Amino acid sequence: DKATDPSIPEENWECIQRFCDQVNADTEGPLLALRLLAHKIQSPQEREALHALTVLETCVNNCGDRFHSEIAKFRFLNELIKVLSPKYYGTWSSEKVKLRVTEVMFSWTVWFPQEVKIQDAYQMLKKQGIVKEDPKQPEDKILPPPSPRSQNSIFDTDEEKSKLLARLLKSSHTEDLQAANHLIQSVVREEQEKSAQVSRRVNAISEVSENVKHMDELLENYRRQELSPADQETLQALFQRCEKLRPLLFRLASEAVADDEVLAEILQANDKLTRALGQYRRIVSCQ
Repeated sequence: DKATDPSIPEENWECIQRFCDQVNADTEGPLLALRLLAHKIQSPQEREALHALTVLETCVNNCGDRFHSEIAKFRFLNELIKVLSPKYYGTWSSEKVKLRVTEVMFSWTVWFPQEVKIQDAYQMLKKQGIVKEDPKQPEDKILPPPSPRSQNSIFDTDEEKSKLLARLLKSSHTEDLQAANHLIQSVVREEQEKSAQVSRRVNAISEVSENVKHMDELLENYRRQELSPADQETLQALFQRCEKLRPLLFRLASEAVADDEVLAEILQANDKLTRALGQYRRIVSCQ
């Protein structure tokens, strides 16, 4: 309530930061935070809604993968869509709030290209004519101050960028603040892409492991001629899915050439996949 207080014209960064800290500290933090923020973003009070959107953007910048996972679900995206849709609150939401929601959703399509539901939700708004064109991000919009970074950030490892950012933020010139904003945005995008790469790799390797294990079990039953028609369909579907995973592993390997440990992990997954596909071809074609 304090972080979105409509009686305060400026953002209360201390309260917003405490809100982010609580989100990070609580196991259910992202889910509960978004439930509260959705309610505030739909507020008929323009300032309360705008403050809530600032809190949302700050959480996106500070609360990591768990928060990103929740914003990428239709459960939350639908709450943002309601603010824009004339079927819900679009008739009385202010133009300023609707523009800001559109900017937020568009920025997520750029920052989280791997999140299909975000892409689908935004494209649906365009197809329905609710969003007529992609918004232009304002040049002078300064991103919320980042929280202390416990993990290795580019600003922690790149001393030159860190010094440049510090110098730009101390300046009172508009062009320097714009340059700082561009620098922060580029670094956030770079870090989010790295995070997305890690997520894609972990998910792919996990899927390979689960699919291969399941295939091994079904192939053993197939060899004994104990497989039901339904299980035979499942086995065939697993084979087709595993074939599609191979090019994904090759792509992940090309992204990880500079990291021997990660590359070894991907190649090991590829070996499992190759063995399972070969075993399927041998056993199924022999019977």
